Amino acid sequence: MSHKTRAWRFAVDRGGTFTDVVATTPDGRLVTHKLLSENPEQYADAATEAVSRLMGEHGNAPIAELRIGTTVATNALLERKGDRLALVTTRGFGDALRIGTQARPEIFARHILLPEQLPAKVIEVDERIAADGVVLQSLDEDAARSALETLHGEGFDALAIVLMHGWKYRDHEARLAEIAREIGFAQVSVSHEVAPLIKLIPRGDTTVVDAYLSPVLKRYTDGLQRDLPPVERLRFMQSNGGLAEVGAFRGKDAILSGPAGGVVGMVAAGEARGYAKLIGFDMGGTSTDVAHYAGELELAADNMVAGVRVAAPMMQIHTVAAGGGSICSFDGARFRVGPESAGADPGPACYRKGGPLSVTDCNLYLGRIAPSFFPHVFGPDGDQPLDPDASRARLEEIASSLPEAKPLDEIAEGFLAIAVDNMANAIRKISVARGHDVTEYALACFGGAGGQHACKVADELGIETVLVHPLAGILSAYGIGLAPVKAIREASLVRPLHDGFARELDALSDEALAALTDQGIDPGNVTLTPRARLRFAGSDSMLTVACTDADAMDAAFRVQHRQRYGYSDASAAIIVEALSVEASGTSGGLSDAQVEPMATDEATAKDGATAWTTRDRSSFTPGETFEGPALVIDPDSTTVVEPGWQARLARDGSLVLTREKPVERDRAAGTQVDPVQLEIFNNLFMAIAEEMGVVLQNTATSVNIKERLDFSCALFDPSGNLIANAPHIPVHLGSMGDSVARVIEVRGPGENGEPRDGRGIRRGDAYVVNDPFRGGTHLPDITVIAPVFYSTDGDQPDAFVAARGHHADIGGV
Repeated sequence: MSHKTRAWRFAVDRGGTFTDVVATTPDGRLVTHKLLSENPEQYADAATEAVSRLMGEHGNAPIAELRIGTTVATNALLERKGDRLALVTTRGFGDALRIGTQARPEIFARHILLPEQLPAKVIEVDERIAADGVVLQSLDEDAARSALETLHGEGFDALAIVLMHGWKYRDHEARLAEIAREIGFAQVSVSHEVAPLIKLIPRGDTTVVDAYLSPVLKRYTDGLQRDLPPVERLRFMQSNGGLAEVGAFRGKDAILSGPAGGVVGMVAAGEARGYAKLIGFDMGGTSTDVAHYAGELELAADNMVAGVRVAAPMMQIHTVAAGGGSICSFDGARFRVGPESAGADPGPACYRKGGPLSVTDCNLYLGRIAPSFFPHVFGPDGDQPLDPDASRARLEEIASSLPEAKPLDEIAEGFLAIAVDNMANAIRKISVARGHDVTEYALACFGGAGGQHACKVADELGIETVLVHPLAGILSAYGIGLAPVKAIREASLVRPLHDGFARELDALSDEALAALTDQGIDPGNVTLTPRARLRFAGSDSMLTVACTDADAMDAAFRVQHRQRYGYSDASAAIIVEALSVEASGTSGGLSDAQVEPMATDEATAKDGATAWTTRDRSSFTPGETFEGPALVIDPDSTTVVEPGWQARLARDGSLVLTREKPVERDRAAGTQVDPVQLEIFNNLFMAIAEEMGVVLQNTATSVNIKERLDFSCALFDPSGNLIANAPHIPVHLGSMGDSVARVIEVRGPGENGEPRDGRGIRRGDAYVVNDPFRGGTHLPDITVIAPVFYSTDGDQPDAFVAARGHHADIGGV
């Protein structure tokens, strides 16, 4: 922004614990602010309060633009606090969304607790259009009007309209929407407008979510506009990584509003340093968000959020309940970290509100946080620092409940080790489990708590480079300030690839371009990116490729399919399931002004084994390197440089952390008396079994395996005893142990240590055992068994992994 522009520009990330603000002042300086998201004794809304405080400190002037990412929609969905909603659907399908896909997230639970349904009432209307467009039954408008008037009279003001085949044949849906608006419904979400995609369940769920959340967002945005000074442009961050004007911001696009900004900021920070492969590690107060980037932002078209399927483009972000506020406890046998969080109110114990022991308290006690540099926003007047005594008191409570005495620093370190393990497992799910070699990536660390754990998480994963942006503590807000304005338009096609789709693609391009020009973006500044979701005929495993000529798309899809699923059919026809066009354009945003340096005094903190030198990042010169252990202080975060790591200050102010000494990894040890190791090994064994399941699902061609997850994966000890089994179909586990034992008996060493068949079980071997049992029309069951080596003194395995499923068509295993 030019220094001549005498106006403010704000970017705000309203998170679960803290609200972060990055702004350019009227004279072009970049300033930041951080407040607790919930502090009812001090203010009603954190975003409005932060804007007011910054303007009071740096001068009042017009606000040219305010961009905001908010958790309002996410929280309303999680807590089921959206608007009272009614669903209108085709007669006979009133319970279709409740039945859903019949997926069982807790497969071993005897009592299935279904998520609370969003519609409070469902009405069925007389109409039916066939899949080919033939009108089987015309819409009974009089009966529909009467039913809708009754709904409105009962106090319903939000309506979702989802009819069979409404994605393609839209007349009946459009007429119902027209009647509803005439009656006076304030919110009417229509499936062919919200998610014009084939498949009733995801299209219906998405439309319901939109109708449920959009009124909540409207009340929030109306409140912001009422309480803020006049704002020329008010824009909101969408789940797809782009902004939308306040009038175009819809409920279905708001679920990942805040985390998406972090991914945009991560990519901008990483690419500036020449890193094209990044793992995003965003650790805040309530949770940790992780994301994968290898040259382009990854969008998922079908997502499950809070028990609801949402078919809207969203950043592929995996969230784990491990944040600075995650509650640390001892359950009588194991140390536990999360999933419960202390949140912002009362917050961790050190927040001076009597909260529970949390990850932040453990870091504070160990000297990994310097209270004088943490925001002074606590206490009755909101101006006090963290309270280390409260953290110590909570640790002493844990110590008093342990069966054997442990030093407080050992207890705190144990809780941190579990938190790090949880976060590393989350990263494995979006990298290793999808076929990416995580050791080739840099860990882009951000979030208020990310820098405190980044080196330890990297060590767990074998990553040797960590990037910490100068604004890492508030990078989500900064990313919102850098994000383009974006609109995505989609449509189902279901047509062979070589039959062409130019007309449909042009129509989507026109719609996407119009959506941006309506938001004030110059058409000349708009970039259109067309994509297609392709699948093999007879399969439903879809992959997204860029729209080019048909032959190039064919080749790209087959290569990508082999990379993702382990096989590709050279002769199978390819179907274009859906088309999408992304329109993006840059308008406004933050300047490249530098953060004002924060003066800090060097100091030394000490935990039980490590002395931490505390320094301000602004005191280093570009190119300077220094060794850990050290704490590097930024205005909004602390970065812990662990022993064995080296930090270098880049010219743009980023810290580049590199592992200089090889990690010393302990060999496997007994866990009978160590509650920390017990929890970590439990997580490790379960992660192995679950990752096996992901690989098996991806490489299988069986619908039974791919969709119903009709298989089991498990980990066994050298004698064939079960250690851990993933939450898959339990029926296969009954004989899996016998199968493993049989392999050991047949393939294992003889009495003199000689292999019975001259081969033995060695590293990398795999065996397939066909069960002679045949039931009904099933083919022989298949069991795949392979040894696992973690620490061993020879070629005999320490453990076995096994997978078992119906139908011997497990490709790629």
